[in-house]
Amino acid sequence: MDFIGYQQIFQDIINDPNPASPYDNPDYLNYTKLNWARQHRWLKSGILNEVLAGIIERITHPQFWTIITEPWCGDASHSIPFIHRLSELNPLIKVDYQLRDAEPFLINQYLTNGSKSIPKLIIADQDNNELAVWGPRPAGCQALYDQLLKDHVPMEEKKIALQQWYNADKGVSLQLELTAIFSRLLV
Repeated sequence: MDFIGYQQIFQDIINDPNPASPYDNPDYLNYTKLNWARQHRWLKSGILNEVLAGIIERITHPQFWTIITEPWCGDASHSIPFIHRLSELNPLIKVDYQLRDAEPFLINQYLTNGSKSIPKLIIADQDNNELAVWGPRPAGCQALYDQLLKDHVPMEEKKIALQQWYNADKGVSLQLELTAIFSRLLV
C-alpha cells in the first residue's frame, strides 16, 4: 500500500467503534491515537537534513522502498514522517508500506536480534536487489532502549523515556544514519 493507504488504516482504526484486534485493546487504540498525532506533528514541523535531501534528489535510478510498520508502533510514528517526506523528493522512489502483523509477514525476513521490531526500511533497486536496511530505531535511541531493558524499567517509564529522546532528537539521528546509507549507495 502507499502512504495514503497507510494513513487510511490509521483513520479506520481510530474511527471504528468496534476495532479489530489488537485495537480492541484500549492500550493499543490509545497508542494508535497518540501515534497519529505524533506522526502529523513531524509531517508538519520536522526539518529535513539538507545534505540528505540533496542526496535523495540526486538518485538517478529507480528505487523501491518497503516500510514494515504498524499504526500502534511508537517508533514508527517518529521515523516514518521523515522517510515519507524524503521519498517525495524524487519521483524515482516508489514506496510500499507493509503491516508487520499481516500477510505476507515480511518482517520474518528482517528480525532484529530475533524480534519483530519495527519500523524497518528496506531499500532495493529496480531489479529488487536489496541495497540497504534500516531500523527499527536510531542507534542512540536503541542504546537507550537496551539500557532501559537491562535496568528492568517499567513499560510506562520506558515509553516516556523514548518519547523524550525522540522529541529532543527531532529526527536528526535518523537522518544522519540515512545520510550515511544513501551516501554509500551513490558511490
